[in-house]
Amino acid sequence: MALRKVKGNLERMFDKNLTDLVRGIRNNKDNESKYIAQCMEEIKTELRQENLTVKANAVAKLTYLQMLGYDISWAGFNIIEVMSSPKFTFKRIGYLSASQCFHQDTEILMLTTNMIRKDLNSQNMYDAGTALTGLACFINADLARDLANDVMTLLTSTKPYLRKKAVLLMYKVFLKFPEALRPAFPRLKEKLEDPDPGVQSASVNVICELARKNPKNYLSLAPVFFKLMTSSTNNWMLIKIIKLFGALTPLEPRLGRKLIEPLTNLIHSTSAMSLLYECINTVIAGMPNHNASIQLCVQKLRILIEDSDQNLKYLGLLAMSKILKSHPKSVQSHKDLVLQCLDDKDESIRLRALDLLYGMVSKKTVMEIVKRLMTHMDRAEGTSYRDELLQKIILICSQNNYQFIANFEWYISVLVELCRMEGSQHGGLIASQLLDVAIRVVAVREFTVGQMALLLDNAHVIVGPAAARSSIAEVLYAASWICGEFSQYLSNPKATLESMLRGKVASLPGHIQAAYIQNMFKLYTRIISMAEEEEDSEMMEEVECVTNLLLERLPVFASSCDLEVQERASCMLQLVTFVHKCHKCQDRVGSDLALLVSGELNPVAPKAQKKVPIPDGLDLDAWINEPPSESEGEDDDAFSNDIFIKADHASKEKKNHKHEPTEEELQKRRDARRAEQASNPYYVKSSPSTTRAPISNNVEEIPVTSLDLNVPLKIPGMTSLSKYQIVDGWEGSSSKKHKKRKKNRKHRERVSSSSEEETPPVLVVNTDAGEMPEGANMSDEEDNDGRPEDDPHRALDINLDEPLSPGETLPTRVHREVKRDEDKPKKVEADNQKTDKSKSSSKKKKKEKKENKKRKESHKKSKKEKPQEADIISLGDSLQNTTIHQENQPEPNHINGVEETQDKDMDIWLSPEVPENQVCEGIMDQTVEAEEKKQDETPATVSKKKKKKEKKEKEKSKKERSSKKSTARDRTEYEEANGSICQELQESIPMPEETVNPVKPCVKLMAEDSHLRLLYSMEAMEGVMAQVVTHVTFTNLASSPISNLVLHLPDTKSIKMIRTVVNSEDFDLPWRLEAGSTQEQQFTFTAEDVTVPHKLRGSLSYSVDGMASELPLKVDFAITSFLSGRTASRATFTDLLASGQLTARSSFTITDFQLPFCEVLAAVTHGGSLAVVEQVDSTASLYGRSLHGHHVCLLLKNATIGRLTVDGKSTEGTLLSNTLDHMKMTLVDMQQN
Repeated sequence: MALRKVKGNLERMFDKNLTDLVRGIRNNKDNESKYIAQCMEEIKTELRQENLTVKANAVAKLTYLQMLGYDISWAGFNIIEVMSSPKFTFKRIGYLSASQCFHQDTEILMLTTNMIRKDLNSQNMYDAGTALTGLACFINADLARDLANDVMTLLTSTKPYLRKKAVLLMYKVFLKFPEALRPAFPRLKEKLEDPDPGVQSASVNVICELARKNPKNYLSLAPVFFKLMTSSTNNWMLIKIIKLFGALTPLEPRLGRKLIEPLTNLIHSTSAMSLLYECINTVIAGMPNHNASIQLCVQKLRILIEDSDQNLKYLGLLAMSKILKSHPKSVQSHKDLVLQCLDDKDESIRLRALDLLYGMVSKKTVMEIVKRLMTHMDRAEGTSYRDELLQKIILICSQNNYQFIANFEWYISVLVELCRMEGSQHGGLIASQLLDVAIRVVAVREFTVGQMALLLDNAHVIVGPAAARSSIAEVLYAASWICGEFSQYLSNPKATLESMLRGKVASLPGHIQAAYIQNMFKLYTRIISMAEEEEDSEMMEEVECVTNLLLERLPVFASSCDLEVQERASCMLQLVTFVHKCHKCQDRVGSDLALLVSGELNPVAPKAQKKVPIPDGLDLDAWINEPPSESEGEDDDAFSNDIFIKADHASKEKKNHKHEPTEEELQKRRDARRAEQASNPYYVKSSPSTTRAPISNNVEEIPVTSLDLNVPLKIPGMTSLSKYQIVDGWEGSSSKKHKKRKKNRKHRERVSSSSEEETPPVLVVNTDAGEMPEGANMSDEEDNDGRPEDDPHRALDINLDEPLSPGETLPTRVHREVKRDEDKPKKVEADNQKTDKSKSSSKKKKKEKKENKKRKESHKKSKKEKPQEADIISLGDSLQNTTIHQENQPEPNHINGVEETQDKDMDIWLSPEVPENQVCEGIMDQTVEAEEKKQDETPATVSKKKKKKEKKEKEKSKKERSSKKSTARDRTEYEEANGSICQELQESIPMPEETVNPVKPCVKLMAEDSHLRLLYSMEAMEGVMAQVVTHVTFTNLASSPISNLVLHLPDTKSIKMIRTVVNSEDFDLPWRLEAGSTQEQQFTFTAEDVTVPHKLRGSLSYSVDGMASELPLKVDFAITSFLSGRTASRATFTDLLASGQLTARSSFTITDFQLPFCEVLAAVTHGGSLAVVEQVDSTASLYGRSLHGHHVCLLLKNATIGRLTVDGKSTEGTLLSNTLDHMKMTLVDMQQN
């Protein structure tokens, strides 16, 4: 054995580690693949060894090779083996490799569940941290479901290192297992107030990411985030919080008013540009009507745009475009800065400046802006930027159904001018605009048809050599359609038809050729109908010429490789042949042909096809004919490529052989290239003379040569943009200043008068969305959510304010338990019954009666003597079948104890009249007023109400008794005690009237002297604020008034008072105590740690008869002052017991206890910290919830005389032990007194 170990150590000395592998790859660059293949074989050999050190080394090398692109999925089992190593260095290598090569669809992940759970529960925090980090990379739905509870338990870890990682991993768990969000959200919300800043920042990031897609579900957290925003100094966390507020403010307008002051302060004070940008974004989103804040943002954005940093300039333009939507005038004042950005070197900044110009357009400035953009487009470099300029010009003119276009002839001229831009990729956009304007604006159709006819006549200008690399030929599609559909506006239809037949029409794309053929038929029909109506012989001769031309040219289209072109050409060829025969017979067919193309084509809505209803009995998924067999499908595939082209296997061999051109072929290619250059208007030809002119530095001596082009650069008859005068122009655009004001006024009068004369009348634009099928609307079955169907955030759109149902719990591991103590007596009884039956057959009837009596007695004794461990969970079974004393009261809407009062607190927090530090005081004032109203009632009214209540209670008790007798249901309830349990048939005892009435506060003495007495009571405020409200009563015991009362109460690390004056430990009381009078004041405190009791010491200074005095005081914050039983209900109690969240347990027992059980309950529930959920004789269950959301469930039992037992369970162990200690001291003091 020793020799084997020595041999293994010696072999390991010569193994390659990761460093050797990297060094070897660098040294073998020429044959890297061969070297890596050799290393792969060595690694496979190492993975077969039993030594875990060798395997870990091999996995480390595989991880590096995976980073180079090599597949290592075959080593999945070896990676899992290294992950399960007890040594941390090996475990880290395994999880690193798994995080790189495993993904959510890896099948072997099912083998890692128990291993990862073991690592998460490890005592070594680095093992758990490594597991959390690796799990985040390859977690899937199964792992998220099985490990969600284990990850959530780490949220309460004592080590911030684990809490931070667990919080971040919960986000991945929620994405894969959305059902875990509601049960885990209260625990996640607690981490927002975690003392560790890293955990707090992680929880903010997780909640902000969740709220980014579903902000409405997290609106109730606004006060918590507001507190973090005003107290945190971490810029990155502030950016996240402010982003969240930017998503919440559109949902709650009052929140925007609340954020004005802190956001304005941040904008003024911060030097971090990223934080400044987020503040401006939030102001734009949430406070669009606050003009002062918007103006401040615009000023700050101008500073960003003027900065030399290109990134800041880009962000400034981006934010300025957002302000433009709500405050266009504020942005238009900075148009000079935007125009300067058009000349920036950075293309992205130029594009952002274009976006701003899009919003600065008006009827007076649209022509000037388009002119500047077109001038800028002529000298712009790069086709992509020119295409963006072209698109922006069209968007500027067509926005809001051509709202800013006053002269549509000018706009048609702009579109025609854009057609001449070489290499454009937006030919389809220009074509759609030409079609849209021609259809919607009737008054401009004649001008549009004339321009389109010129385009068709000069199609060779558009379809140049660069047409193959652009989409500008799409304009010919629109031109042919407009000329064919509105042919009545053509002055010479024959010339247009001939222009559509000549040139390189066959080289156009198939859909454009199809449009040509269809509209040639419309023009042909128009020519025939006009000739037959006028009965002119010359026109009939023209028809004959056109017919012969069509018969000559259409066969070329009929043999096209495009099926659509073939079909249309064949149909038109047959129609033309038929017309030719009819004309020979002198038959008129013009009116009949006109019927084929009659009727106006209206625009169709974009989603009209989707709205067409499916006829009854039509199944779109069913086969029309019988489905083809597999053999037929194979045959079709074999011959599918030979439909139009004959298969020639010898041609493959010919392709492989390279053909060398001869001199004649080369000369033909040169001639063809020269002819193409001659027909290209954009190609500049060289002069025929070979002599060069001497170089001269004088510009005037440079000779100017006229270009002799076969194709003119300008299309004759095409309208130029210079024809249209700009109306009013850009406001403030001219920088020239006239010396004399009179000349300037005369010039303005001349321009305005000419503009009034030349401005065309306002044209009517058809703004209908388009035709829809009958009974369909635009909003029917529309999905307003723009997110894709597979977006995981769709499943996380969950209402977190609804109450948790009993089934909404995180899945936990359940083991099969063998009930030994309970099953043994049952088996013994069954065996006894079998033996008794066998004996009874041989004995007499008298002996059977005696034995039955003995059996009953023994059965009763066994019930009393059954041992079982006392546990609070057993009470949950009895609670499911018992009634609640609060049947008449509606159950509160809560999620793990959070009530509906959350919405009320939210409204109070957002109300502008109530300050933030007086929210809880306002809530308490309402309760005090309600109690005062009750005290003002007369004894007569109180007695009447009592009588009515007694009558109702009697009627209810009768109904309950009758229902119990009719159903005759035996309910088994268990009364627990230490070491024994009795099973008896009992009925629920209704709660006494004292528990239904409002809870009386627990009043304590704070301080007292000869002049003053101070009494105080505390109440925990749950929900959004999570604060403790203290009511202090000041009583003047002197015969003189007391004034100048100042309370000095310094804060501690755990308890802090909310003050009106920040950074001041003194609180001035704004009133004066008269002799013998009493005054009440409320103070609000926040607690960082609610699991332990706290104390505050201070003093009260005052003046009596001109003498200053000081009274020392002490405030005890008992552990019960942080608890509240207002959310107590049977549903909450039962859900908590069944959920498994109550992990902490504790109990105590008091012997020789002689107080009545009703007095015990009154003392324990005094002050409202705990509430009775259910009482059965001398057993009662209590519930309380801390300010931080910790749950406390107690069971009080006074089963035997002189013995009181209290069992407790909680989600926080320290809180439970301190609560039981306080309760024990209270009960012992009661017994002694």
